Amino acid sequence: MTTYDRLETRDPASRERALMRSLREAVETLGRKKAFRGRLRGVEPKSLKVRADLARIPVLRKSDLGALQAAEPPFGGIAAAGGAGVGRLFSSPGGIFEPEGKGDDWWGTARALHAAGFRRGDVVLNTFSYNMTPGGFILDAGARALGCPVIPAGPGAKDQQLELIAHFRPAGYTGTPDFLKILLDAVAEAGREASIRKALVSGAALPPSLRADLEGRGVVVRQAYATADLGCIAYETSTVAGELVQGMTVNEGLIVEIVRPGSDEAVPDGEVGEVVVTRVDPVYPLIRFGTGDLSAVLEGPSPCGRTNLRIKGWMGRADQRTKVKGMFVDPVQVDRILKAHPEILRARLVVTRVGEQDEMTLEAETRECSTAFTEAVSATLATATRLRGRIALVAPGQLPNDGRIIVDAR
Repeated sequence: MTTYDRLETRDPASRERALMRSLREAVETLGRKKAFRGRLRGVEPKSLKVRADLARIPVLRKSDLGALQAAEPPFGGIAAAGGAGVGRLFSSPGGIFEPEGKGDDWWGTARALHAAGFRRGDVVLNTFSYNMTPGGFILDAGARALGCPVIPAGPGAKDQQLELIAHFRPAGYTGTPDFLKILLDAVAEAGREASIRKALVSGAALPPSLRADLEGRGVVVRQAYATADLGCIAYETSTVAGELVQGMTVNEGLIVEIVRPGSDEAVPDGEVGEVVVTRVDPVYPLIRFGTGDLSAVLEGPSPCGRTNLRIKGWMGRADQRTKVKGMFVDPVQVDRILKAHPEILRARLVVTRVGEQDEMTLEAETRECSTAFTEAVSATLATATRLRGRIALVAPGQLPNDGRIIVDAR
């Protein structure tokens, strides 16, 4: 196995100590900032010794970040547009804005590219957008940090892309997997031989059938999980024999948690929940940032030899807010029910349509099944949502482990 550096194979306990030490130092400094003062109030930096201690800090979700930025442009007081170390300024869909730091590989994609087989001197066709959003720059910086010349192609313009491929003969591709298929199809239709032999894809689904199609053409395809707020969060790896390893390895320097959607509390390893990331960065620090994406921790060491945490990869969205009888119901409200009744191990709210009317049922895993308990949960449901619904108690382990807190089945 060839790793990017020794950090990827260090003792997990050593990595955890380093992460928590960096977190304590950051909280000490950030507690003085207006943007963090409320969220860090009452949190003593020295008390943050293990990952479970992070539960005392509320999760900062994307909607919260948008509100912060709207109230105090451009970055909600977390960073300044003209601050030291800021190199570029971006806008993403949904009215969210991000800075880019000036450092090499600031987004942390070099590790993902290296794990995908990219090496110094490989010419890379980068088809992520360079227009206002950071996507193109996120992969561009990592490739150049590896010593790979980059063709800043951006998305679309298929005919021009084919000219670039014919002229520069790129060995690597970065972009969405479906656009890679479009390009390879076009190269074949033109009667040419494709030079691309390795790809790091992101930003769209990669079903097994599409991966098989691309790899059947001689392209080794690996995925990266990245966001405009945090850069590269995790990436796929391979065994020494080149076989794909299940799941994704978390990037170095990040603290990744999986929490119950709508709550601040981590779920047990293996259970699906929302990906929450802490990135301690001097330019744009984000403490317990809720990505809104679903995933789960994979237990056991990785066959690739890297020792960091592994997650299953992107498994859907945690934002399941829906409207019932004209009223919005949010996963946060379901979490309040669980907190009020600790006998409930797991729950989800299923919304259906019965007799031309919305109906909701709280399905709850519990060992308690008395009539009095059911009535108490029903009352809490009505209080939390201001709507009446049915209660369906089931035995532990009966609900799907899919991270879905609200299921709209209408």
